[in-house]
Amino acid sequence: MIRLFKHYVPNAVLLLGALDLLLLLAAGEIGWTIRANQLGMAPQSMMSRWPQLVSYALFLQVAMMAIGVYGTEALQSLRYATARLIIAVSLGVIGLSFLYFMIPEIGFWRSNLLYAMGASIVLLIFLRMLLGKALGSQAFKRRIVVLGAGARAQRLKELSKTPGAGFAVVGYISMSEANRVIPEAIARDAIYNLADHVVLLSASEVVLALEERRNALPLKDLLRIKTTGVHVNEISTFLERETGRVDLDSVSPSWLIFSDGFSSGRMLSSAFKRLFDIAASLTLLTFMLPVILITAIAVKLESKGPAFYRQRRVGLYGVGFDVIKLRSMRQDAEVGGNAVWAEKNDPRITRIGNIIRKLRIDELPQCWSVLKGEMSFVGPRPERPQFVDDLETKLPYYAERHMVKPGITGWAQVNYPYGASIEDSRQKLEYDLYYAKNYSPFLDLLILLQTARVVLFADGAR
Repeated sequence: MIRLFKHYVPNAVLLLGALDLLLLLAAGEIGWTIRANQLGMAPQSMMSRWPQLVSYALFLQVAMMAIGVYGTEALQSLRYATARLIIAVSLGVIGLSFLYFMIPEIGFWRSNLLYAMGASIVLLIFLRMLLGKALGSQAFKRRIVVLGAGARAQRLKELSKTPGAGFAVVGYISMSEANRVIPEAIARDAIYNLADHVVLLSASEVVLALEERRNALPLKDLLRIKTTGVHVNEISTFLERETGRVDLDSVSPSWLIFSDGFSSGRMLSSAFKRLFDIAASLTLLTFMLPVILITAIAVKLESKGPAFYRQRRVGLYGVGFDVIKLRSMRQDAEVGGNAVWAEKNDPRITRIGNIIRKLRIDELPQCWSVLKGEMSFVGPRPERPQFVDDLETKLPYYAERHMVKPGITGWAQVNYPYGASIEDSRQKLEYDLYYAKNYSPFLDLLILLQTARVVLFADGAR
C-alpha cells in the first residue's frame, strides 16, 4: 500500500486508477477524432485540446471513484465492475455537459462526448477483462510473517482469507504461547536464525501478534530483521492500515498515545474545512430549499404532527446541540421521549419517511447546523445523549470520537451498513476513531465522493 495524506491506498487500486486515466484520455481523443473526421476537419495537434481531454478524464475518474468502481467488489467481479462503470461514465458525461455549459472554453462538443462515452466504456471494460483476477492475485499482495500463534494470529489468518485482502501470510512463528491455535506455526526454538528464515520466505513484513508482550519481545531478532530491510509492524498498526479501522480488541492506551495521528497541526486544514462547510451548506440550502419544502408538505399531508423536528445530539467535546430533521416516523414513534434504536423495516417509519431516508432528504435541514458551526459535512455521526451515556460505559474510547466535530456523513457511514446495536456501534466506533486519528482534507474528499454511492444505491439506509 501507498500512504497518501495519512490514508493508505492499495497498490492494485493505484495501478488500475493510473491505467484508467490514460484510457480516458485516449477515449476523449478517439471521440474528438471520430467527430472531426465526420465533419472533414483537418487533423490538429493533440496538445491543442489538452484542457478538454484532461477535464474529461479527471471528471469521469472522479465519478468512477464516487460510484465505487475501485471498491473490493468491483476488483473481484467483472459483472459488478461493468455495471458500476456504465453508471459512472453515464453520470460523469451528464455532469460534464453541465460543466462545459458553464465553462465552454474547456468543453468538447456534445457529439464528441457521445463518442467518447462509448469509447470509454469499451476501453475500461476491456482493461478489466485483460487484467482479470490479476489485481487480486498474489502478485499485488505483501508477503508477511506473523510472530505469534494465538488468538491474535488467528485474526490475521482469517483476515488474509477475506476477498480483497492486500496481504498473504507465508509463515507463523510460535513464541511458546499458552493457548496456541495455529497448528502450522513453527516454534521459535526450531529456527536457528529468525532473520534468515524471514528472508528465505521472501517476506516484506513481520507482524507482531503476541498475546503477552511483557518480557516476550524478541528484541535481538526484531533488530536483525529490521536491518535486513524487512518492515516490522505491531498488530494494531497493521490492522488499522489493512481495515481502515482502529481495532478495539488489540489497541491499548499507550498505542493511541505514541502512534502517529491525532495531530494538532491542523489549523490550515480546519480553516479550509470550515470554509468548505459554509460554502457547501449555503449552496445546498439555497438550491435544495424547494425539495425541502415539497417534502415537508408531503410529510405533513401523510401523517399528523410537525414536518420538522428537533432532536438533542452530542457534539464536539461532548457539548449538546439540537439538530433539525424532516420527520420520517410517526408522531408517537418514541413514547415518553425514550430513545429507541431504529430497526430494519421499522413499523414506525411512514411511507414518505421510507423514501426520504433512502435518498437522505431527511438529512438536508442539518445543513443549518453545519452553517452554524455545530456540525461539519464530514465527521462521526452525532448520537443522542441517552445512547452516548450507555455506549461510553460499554465501549472503550467512545468519548474520543467527540474530539472531532460531528458530521452529516462520515467514514463509518460509507464503510459500514446502518446498525442499531451495541456491536454495530462498536464497529462504527472503530471507523470513527480511524477518522479522528487520520483526518485530512484528502480523507474528507474521499468520504464525500463515496457518499454519492451510498445515496445512489441506498447503502445502509434504514
